[in-house]
Amino acid sequence: MAGPTLRDVAKRANVSIRTVSNVVNGYAPVSDELRARVQAVLDELDYRPNLIARNLKQGRTGMIALVVPELDVPYFAELAREVITAARARDYVVMIDQTDGDGDRERELLGRESRATMFDGLLLSPLSVTAEELRERGNRIPIVLLGEHIFNGSFHHVAIDNVSAAREATEHLLGLGRRRVAAIGDQPYATGETAQLRTTGYRQAHARAGLEVDEELVVSTPHFHRKLGAQAMERLLALPEPPDAVFCYNDLLALGALRALTRAGRRVPDDVAVVGVDDIEEGQFSTPSLTTVAPDKGEIARRAVNTLLESITGTPSTPSEIVVPHRLIVRESTAGH
Repeated sequence: MAGPTLRDVAKRANVSIRTVSNVVNGYAPVSDELRARVQAVLDELDYRPNLIARNLKQGRTGMIALVVPELDVPYFAELAREVITAARARDYVVMIDQTDGDGDRERELLGRESRATMFDGLLLSPLSVTAEELRERGNRIPIVLLGEHIFNGSFHHVAIDNVSAAREATEHLLGLGRRRVAAIGDQPYATGETAQLRTTGYRQAHARAGLEVDEELVVSTPHFHRKLGAQAMERLLALPEPPDAVFCYNDLLALGALRALTRAGRRVPDDVAVVGVDDIEEGQFSTPSLTTVAPDKGEIARRAVNTLLESITGTPSTPSEIVVPHRLIVRESTAGH
């Protein structure tokens, strides 16, 4: 059974359909008395606006897309939840897709014209697509970038300050008196901007403390996965002088490192202290619980969604770097039980 229409509300409130529309959409000034009368009828009839019809009238779909490298990585799953919440508050639906970190997949998602009609804007966490390819696509659809793939101010970009985050994590370990602090997750190649920024912060912390970085302690990984964190930790433990602390570039690497330390009979944090990044829920329930750098995922989602919707509605704005806060959460992997 169809719900009440604007005409039904107008008839019950004894006003014009245009007046009801103005109240529902907040378009034109309406007296407080008239607004209250219309709102009372809206509530009485449990009126719900037809968002599909409204969007189509405005030439929109009412949907945005979120495209990430790996949806089964907890950080992206948790971020997706926050994006859905932020979009729902603005009466938008979110379509989600993943690229598996594959450059061809990114270009396919950007290049298929059939997809361009399915959503009004795109939140994209890219790894391989070039600035030129994005600019070409950006002429057809509003885009806001997430993550750290760098495009020199060509697009709105929402992220934390990764250099600062890594520096604070490393300084925390150095502040505990640890002097052989390892780093797991460096990626010295074109698509590894996030890792490179975190390596910069790691090195800055050592420089500020007047310490040299032992390059044997900096271990690269092609991905930020648990298994690779465990393998990297095993390599570090095999060194003649193993580390007494390790900064992992995300929580999954850190959880893998914790597992390797447990298998090797090393005590955390007594023998080796561990810090991660992302504050995924899993880290709260590991043994020991994981000290981590927590990005404000809710704020990332809200800023990204609001910026994208401003672009969709035609609000002019210059591409901007939007830096969202982060904080260090100290748990058992550095503080002990």
